[in-house]
Amino acid sequence: MIPLLQSPLRGLTAAAVSALWLACGAAAAAPSHGLAMYGAPALPAGFDHLPYANPDAPKGGRIVYGESGSFDSLNPWILKGRAPWGMGQHVAETMMVRSIDEPFTLYGLLAQSVEVPPDRSWVEFTLRPEARFSDGSPVTVEDVIWSYETLGTEGHPRYRTAWARVRSITSPGPGRVRIDFTEPDRELPLLMALRPVLKKAQWQDRDFTASTMEPPIGSGPYVVGAVDPGRSITFRRNPDWWAKDLPLTRGTQNLDEIRYEYFGDAGIGFEAFKAGAVDVWRETNAAKWARDYDLPAIAAGEVVKEEIPHHRPSGITGLAFNTRLPVFADWRVREALTLAFNYGFINRTINAGDAPRIGSYFWNSDLAAPEGPLQGRAAELLAPFAADLPPGTLEGAPLPAGSDEPVNRGDMRRAVRLLSEAGWTVRDGVLKDAAGTPFGFEILLAQGAGEPGQVVDIYLQSLARLGIVPTVSTVDAAQYVLRTEAYDFGMAWYTRALSLSPGNEQRLYWGSEVAGEPGSRNWMGIRSPAVDRLIAHLGEATEPAEFTATVQALDRVLTAGRWVIPVWYSPVDRIAHKARLHHPDRLPLYGDWPGFLPDVWWSQ
Repeated sequence: MIPLLQSPLRGLTAAAVSALWLACGAAAAAPSHGLAMYGAPALPAGFDHLPYANPDAPKGGRIVYGESGSFDSLNPWILKGRAPWGMGQHVAETMMVRSIDEPFTLYGLLAQSVEVPPDRSWVEFTLRPEARFSDGSPVTVEDVIWSYETLGTEGHPRYRTAWARVRSITSPGPGRVRIDFTEPDRELPLLMALRPVLKKAQWQDRDFTASTMEPPIGSGPYVVGAVDPGRSITFRRNPDWWAKDLPLTRGTQNLDEIRYEYFGDAGIGFEAFKAGAVDVWRETNAAKWARDYDLPAIAAGEVVKEEIPHHRPSGITGLAFNTRLPVFADWRVREALTLAFNYGFINRTINAGDAPRIGSYFWNSDLAAPEGPLQGRAAELLAPFAADLPPGTLEGAPLPAGSDEPVNRGDMRRAVRLLSEAGWTVRDGVLKDAAGTPFGFEILLAQGAGEPGQVVDIYLQSLARLGIVPTVSTVDAAQYVLRTEAYDFGMAWYTRALSLSPGNEQRLYWGSEVAGEPGSRNWMGIRSPAVDRLIAHLGEATEPAEFTATVQALDRVLTAGRWVIPVWYSPVDRIAHKARLHHPDRLPLYGDWPGFLPDVWWSQ
């Protein structure tokens, strides 16, 4: 846990405190090479390279990934179409980039410096004059301002929440971009620093919101090479990349070619990996990791299995309830269906019992609410909402563990009681309400879902014992995206990775303001005043202890809301890869997180 900090201002007069803040403000507003959510960046100005990169890594070689599904667009910054993974990561750049060895710290990439006041009511970037797009043209202030305005007004909904809090974006001088916010927020300057910068001239007189197969012109280390729509895409390293000699990029972007091959489902992709057509495979299932990797290539030393430890929160994975539907509006119904989910038996059947269950949204970190009743500041933050919170929020109620047997009779009896209290009883073997309407809903799955499909098959047996027979619809990847973005489902398999620095993106995940907006990540339709207020307070917290208490309170409200039936997580990242692929011995805090593979790997 982060200890509560003793205030260094205790005992000072009001005038002395004011003078001290002014002095700190002058220092804080000075241009800097980096920006941290709290405190100072770990790396000093003039650092030699990122600690998890090998500055002597050789250049060359290639890597081939196997992805599930398809793609029909090369514009990843809009809602329409499906762009291939890696398009934004490899081709476009941002003003600053994240170090995955610190909770939330950015270092300047397109920006050579960043400046913020103590209250972070604005941020100012100074562009590197040497920054260039892949066609050789300079990255200008005009490109930056156009990109931010376009993404904020016409881009994917994920950009709009933060943009709504921008008062103005201007250029106070040559090479400088200043963004003023409608209200102070510690995180907003960092979020603005992570917006992609696109070439304005490429999009002139074109509809930015339209799907397109024209490769975007970016300033990143790679350019789009061969494209077979829906089947494969290749990115080629740009030998003239403007940033290749920056300390920030030393030992990164080492591979000459990055290729993504698309397959109908994960099972087909894994077979391609076993056949040698794919170079790297991430495995999420502990039982498969132990059972299915007895491969000749591993025995011959041509393929390596690695477990990369990490310190990330578990995030949330499982079956999400769409509470926009009346059938799931009552927390007692959601609790009953969670009790019917016999985790012990499902885990033993699918994972040989080896996978630990997600206990809350920020499980596996100090940001998780402690077990038992909430104490101290976290409880104080929830006190104004106590009357409207679901039972167990303040007291703490662990998730049902289930049993190794197919039926956990105790949990099923509790489920029946809760359903009865909510107005649902079994008649003629079918769960019905007082009007005789059967309890019905649809479970939506993607084709080739694999693990989720196995989970649902077992879960259906428990639901049948309650008189519930859902419809299970399996659709292709395109339909799955369309239907989940339109919230056209009863239950769906939901995964949301979370970081050690939650902030404004939480509005997109569970904020009331996006619950009715198509394409948001709030699949569950969460509308909670407590959640909204806690998310807002994340940006207001000025000390680590206050921030931690706020996240713990948010973690408890999300868990007690029974919006997702959680499954398992892994405290390690499992990667099988060709033996010619290497990474530094020094591993980052976040493990296998964007910025690690393929960014700091090399082929030799």
